[in-house]
Amino acid sequence: MLRIRSIVAAPLSGESPKGGWSAEIRPEDSVHTLIAVHTDGGITGFGSVFTNGGLVEAALKVLEPLWAGESALEPERVSEKLHQNTFWMGRGGTLTHTISGIDIALWDILGKALGQPVGRLLGGTWRRRALPYCSLLMDEPARMRDAILPFREAGFRAFKIGWGPFGRSGHRRLDEAIVAAARDAAGAEARLFVDAGASDAFWPNGLNWAVNTARMLAEHGVGWFEEPLPPDALADYADLRRAAPVPIAGGEVLTRRQAFLPFLEGRALDIVQPDVTKVGGISEQRRIAWMAEAFGVAYVGHGWNTAIGLAADLQLAAALPGVELVEYIGGSSYVDGLLADPFRLDPDGLLAIPDAPGLGVALDPEAVARLTPAAARLFAP
Repeated sequence: MLRIRSIVAAPLSGESPKGGWSAEIRPEDSVHTLIAVHTDGGITGFGSVFTNGGLVEAALKVLEPLWAGESALEPERVSEKLHQNTFWMGRGGTLTHTISGIDIALWDILGKALGQPVGRLLGGTWRRRALPYCSLLMDEPARMRDAILPFREAGFRAFKIGWGPFGRSGHRRLDEAIVAAARDAAGAEARLFVDAGASDAFWPNGLNWAVNTARMLAEHGVGWFEEPLPPDALADYADLRRAAPVPIAGGEVLTRRQAFLPFLEGRALDIVQPDVTKVGGISEQRRIAWMAEAFGVAYVGHGWNTAIGLAADLQLAAALPGVELVEYIGGSSYVDGLLADPFRLDPDGLLAIPDAPGLGVALDPEAVARLTPAAARLFAP
């Protein structure tokens, strides 16, 4: 039996990508944190947490009495134990985000111990490749084209544009000009998605804006409209979904399956988008995907995080029958600059789902050391 010996955190900083937030992320800000779960048998698993590194370190200390000495081969049981015994400290906040990273790392350990990729342990191999959509920030129309073209030339066939000036300037013509420029740059055959980013602070628009904007997006062949309303506006989401001519997506800031249930029961979303580095990890992400399927709602993981988060999303794409898409941040060092063997598009614009044991990817210690002063602790035996 492998047991958890220690769990350590390494905040990523220095090259944090912009988020398009009104209080913009600076390169030196810590918003993503890698964690390592070390075992008494020498196997280490890696996870990713969408939270400031100082908060993750504090959460690991709070959680330590619950994880210390626990089995490293039972990710669902151990993660649920952590959730159940800490909910009164703030279910859905830093603790839940940190448990997400622990859960991802425990699945990584289980796969390595059994010599199997996580996707197979989750239930099977429905596919061996997935279509990545390149996630880019919106910009003024003239610059939107220049933002997309390099990634189109690199082989991406699907794009998501979001945040930035969209919906914030008060000028509908600017919103449409941005989308039109993106469509022109991506090409008529590319899949294009739009993310308003209404979970930003002090979002200025409501239901009427969202309905009118959805109609505009339909004219440009947009595949879904993401976060068009503040994340708690359940009734407005339900009204929008009934009125909109394009699918409505959301849920990236929701955590645990309990938070998604009202949106599913209320028929408020066409697509649910939990983030594996926030929602509770792979264990919880899979439960939400199954629950969504029972309501006839699609699942696409939100993946604005790291290479470890993307690896987890790819394993989930292998294990779930209806999943073909994964999010891929365009130009992020935390995706492209962490792995010994970085992700590469194949000639069809697809990503191979790693089939090595665990998450199927290996961190590059030298690359990680460039992005966090705490790299050594991740790889300590």
